[in-house]
Amino acid sequence: VQLQASGGGLVQAGGSLRLSCAASGGTFSRYYAGWFRQAPGKEREFVADSSWDNYSTYYANAVKGRFTASRDNAKNTAYLQMNSLRPEDTAVYYCAAGRIRSSAVHDYNYWGQGTQVTVSS
Repeated sequence: VQLQASGGGLVQAGGSLRLSCAASGGTFSRYYAGWFRQAPGKEREFVADSSWDNYSTYYANAVKGRFTASRDNAKNTAYLQMNSLRPEDTAVYYCAAGRIRSSAVHDYNYWGQGTQVTVSS
């Protein structure tokens, strides 16, 4: 499975962005779609995921209530809607596909290239 993340950019605090993750080359619907982020000098951290059937989602505490993960398996695409953005949300955001629900980087089998999100104060 190849993943291509897009939708990052520069936004003011309080603004919104929607990230997309387009999958190809495999059966994306069989995988959990995860979102991670990595800020400069920090480790990559879990943000959110959506189950293969889009029935359930799971969020890190830092983004709960502000971010929404979803997916459209007919389009082989996962989304991360980010609202009420804060400067501390600034990071490179990655999408990933994994066979199990997990917040651990090593549990995900496929990764996109990352898209930069910068939130100005």
